[in-house]
Amino acid sequence: MTASVTASRADFEARLRAIGAARYHDRHPFHHRLHSGGCAPDEVRAWVINRYYYQSRIPMKDAAFMSRVEDPELRRAWRSRMEDHDGSEGNEGGIRRWLRLAEAVGLDPAYVASTDGVLAATRFAVDAYVRFVRDRTLLEAVASSLTELFAPAIHANRIEGLLKHYDFADEASLSYFRNRFQEAPKDVAFGLDWVLAHADTGEKQDAAAGALIFKTEVLWAQLDALEHAYVTPGRIPAGAWVPGEGLLARAAE
Repeated sequence: MTASVTASRADFEARLRAIGAARYHDRHPFHHRLHSGGCAPDEVRAWVINRYYYQSRIPMKDAAFMSRVEDPELRRAWRSRMEDHDGSEGNEGGIRRWLRLAEAVGLDPAYVASTDGVLAATRFAVDAYVRFVRDRTLLEAVASSLTELFAPAIHANRIEGLLKHYDFADEASLSYFRNRFQEAPKDVAFGLDWVLAHADTGEKQDAAAGALIFKTEVLWAQLDALEHAYVTPGRIPAGAWVPGEGLLARAAE
């Protein structure tokens, strides 16, 4: 087998960015409909419920990662990711902000937090991501987080689109996305620099690129499941949220 050629740092970064340009879930039809106002209220609710499962597992994924890291410097740099989602003194955290969005679209936050209505495909995809970060090399684990490189554009489009097209959207309900503009840049810069520094052979670069592709597939699979269950053909599997369940009293009227 021919050994992979080691690309320059600049060329390898370009390779990673090209993966995002081709595969990031901003290209998914569900997001196009959501951001353009094409989603019915129950489709938005289904997205909020299922995306919560992903949000709630991010700090668990990061805890699994940190449990394997022997370098205190890397642990210190990574620790803020958990606090960004779980919260800390003076910071309510991304999970609570997501539940505020759930309430804004008419869902009972307690129901959403229970994860009772999450699609099985969502669980499989997200749990596979947690296992990937827990079990694969540290390089692959960090590289899988680099979808954050492409998130600012989708957050900007989402904020603009939701504010324009949906009555529930306001500064409070969309605070999760606005906060990511402040929280994510430091994580992106650190993660990208770490991967570029540690992927110092062609084989390692291939592994890191593969990890990033895997993560884009995790994100894409969640939207495919939503589309199939709640849009076309609209077949909701047993155990998943059914419109009308888990609503606040005002939304159920």
